[in-house]
Amino acid sequence: GRRTGVQSGPRRRGDGAARAVTVPAPRGSQPRVPRPRATMELPEPELIRQSWRAVSRSPLEHGTVLFARLFDLEPDLLPLFQYNCRQFSSPEDCLSSPEFLDHIRKVMLVIDTAVTNVEDLSSLEDYLAGLGKKHRAVGVKLSSFSTVGESLLYMLEKCLGPAFTPAMRAAWSQLYGAVVQAMSRGWDGE
Repeated sequence: GRRTGVQSGPRRRGDGAARAVTVPAPRGSQPRVPRPRATMELPEPELIRQSWRAVSRSPLEHGTVLFARLFDLEPDLLPLFQYNCRQFSSPEDCLSSPEFLDHIRKVMLVIDTAVTNVEDLSSLEDYLAGLGKKHRAVGVKLSSFSTVGESLLYMLEKCLGPAFTPAMRAAWSQLYGAVVQAMSRGWDGE
């Protein structure tokens, strides 16, 4: 027999049809569109400033934590610190010397300057490149700055405890990376 007007298979209404679900947006709000992030966007300035406030109240204490950690991670750096041709016998010996405490103060001031200029780090490029040259002149390897970065994050975590959030860690890593990038010009050919 001939079949007319009959489709070639059973078809029930609604089978396989995609249903569009619309969720109304709250009144008076626009849908949030994430901002596109530049590859080397500046660190989150407020996270940096807020976390630095606590550290900067006692820079010598926190700077000592940073350098104690640095010497734990990379003991080969200790001989680079000599004052009046005097070699330190131990990290503790170094960390308690007045000359080294002065170095700690200077390092904390550099970090403070970077925090102050977090939204305009390019203004510090020549200063940081000069600082890189000074470190190179005394035998510091550029690769040691990644250990300094780890030590900085360690110090911030010890100082801030649970307040040191993953977002804060990321912001500081980005800031430190930008500082080292500028300092690394001190290792470039003249």
